[in-house]
Amino acid sequence: MGTPYMEVYMENLTKKTTILLQPELHRRLTRLSRQRGTSIGELIRSAVERQYGLGGSEERLRAVRALADLRLPVASPDVMKRESVPPPDERLP
Repeated sequence: MGTPYMEVYMENLTKKTTILLQPELHRRLTRLSRQRGTSIGELIRSAVERQYGLGGSEERLRAVRALADLRLPVASPDVMKRESVPPPDERLP
């Protein structure tokens, strides 16, 4: 039987990519994957998602919560629309 992360996560993976790593980087990833109890592939997928903004819904939800916690002054949607959308007679054709 596979490890728990593979059983849950692997069903969503449909594309395969092969990459070549320098030996030292591969050793570091191997060590880190053992420490974290995950695969090298999962480490790489997570790094790609973080680097290129392709994070999953959990990451987006954390970002939204972090923004909400900033407690910035925000007007109502109607006020924001009036401030950001010009009246019809001022719009470009």
